[in-house]
Amino acid sequence: MRHSIRARLLLILLITTGVAWLSAAAWIYTNTQRQVEHVLDARLEESARMVSSLMSTDTVEAAMSAVASPDSLPAIERQSPYLRQLSCQIWSMSGKLVSQSEGAPDVPLALSGDGFSERSINGDSWRVFTVSNAERGVQVMVGDSVEVRRTLVFGVMQGTLLPMLALLPIAGLLIWFSVRRGLSPLDEMAATLANRAADDLQPVDTTRAPTELGPITSSINALLSRVASARARETTFTAFAAHELKTPLAGLKTQAQIALASQDSAIRDHALKQISSGVDRSARMVRQLLDLTAADAPGSVSQAAASIGSVVRDVVASLDHVAERRRVTTVCSGEETSAAIACDVTLAGIAIRNIVENAIAYTPEGGEVRVAITRASGVVSVVVDDDGPGMAAADLAHVGERFFRARDASSFGSGLGLSIAETVMTRCGGTLALTNRADGTGLSVRLTFPMSAA
Repeated sequence: MRHSIRARLLLILLITTGVAWLSAAAWIYTNTQRQVEHVLDARLEESARMVSSLMSTDTVEAAMSAVASPDSLPAIERQSPYLRQLSCQIWSMSGKLVSQSEGAPDVPLALSGDGFSERSINGDSWRVFTVSNAERGVQVMVGDSVEVRRTLVFGVMQGTLLPMLALLPIAGLLIWFSVRRGLSPLDEMAATLANRAADDLQPVDTTRAPTELGPITSSINALLSRVASARARETTFTAFAAHELKTPLAGLKTQAQIALASQDSAIRDHALKQISSGVDRSARMVRQLLDLTAADAPGSVSQAAASIGSVVRDVVASLDHVAERRRVTTVCSGEETSAAIACDVTLAGIAIRNIVENAIAYTPEGGEVRVAITRASGVVSVVVDDDGPGMAAADLAHVGERFFRARDASSFGSGLGLSIAETVMTRCGGTLALTNRADGTGLSVRLTFPMSAA
């Protein structure tokens, strides 16, 4: 299942907004209720004390002798649900009802002493404030209906939260628009890349890209650079392979035609030898191309310890038949060295084989190729000396360039051996160095490998 950054970001923002709204609503509700309760309590206390202060001795005596009935009071038309919210009672200290407001219950609103209290009467809950007037001998009780209080708080909350609730869809639309607008650079980059031609490997323009897209654009540009380099190598490889294979194949065909047409056994034998030599050259070039592919292959190089002595022995032994055919002697020294190098065995073998094979190829008949292993602090070197023509000083600067042949262009070399060796040494953390021998009779190649820490 594919995950959408836009949907995920939108969901996170909507949930965060919803949680913030609910938290704000809960805080507003709690705070409003507390403030309303405080105001209503203050009103109860103020009303009770005001009634108590208006009482006089004559008023109390007259009221106690008459005990006015609430029914005798003038009726108040109920024009508002909050108009009959308060009820007031005046009781004597002896427990006799002195007076009460219309609609007040016939029983005391409070049973406790002075101050705030709550009582349920006939199913109705009352919040009551009681104040005693010892001088007049009465208690004044002013009660507030809890249900009316709740209705008042709900009305305040409704007026506050409904507009906020109505703004939620608008906030959702604004969040959606903001997310879409904020992620538009990603859409623009995707469109730019989608509309590119397959051969357009120019870097992505980063001047208008947001800072957050910097790592992505840098990675894409690095990838395009690697692809461009790989394509350039492939183009060169294809052109070279087409050229190098065309000539030997044409030569092989010609020699085959000569062998088929000739009645002279000597001419036929010579043509067959040329075919065999051509097949060897083509096979060597194909193998070097495969070695180059292995050396260039992406991925980490195994750093498992490898014995340099065994690698050199295996390489020289595998090339004995080539040396014998060219009547070249190979001499090894130090192959008993058991020093371990920090390089993949296969890659190390590829590098050494290409250098030794080059040395055999450029050494004349009767010549000698010397392979020596030496150790120094932290490194192991494989030195290959040949009796060939050496290299011009100007050509040494081009060592490592693919398909570059400097010494004897008429030789069967493809110009890949040194390039393969240099690529392997770079990947293994080693070095490749070429110098002409001091006596001017050949080339000396030094492969230096880092020793394994194990």
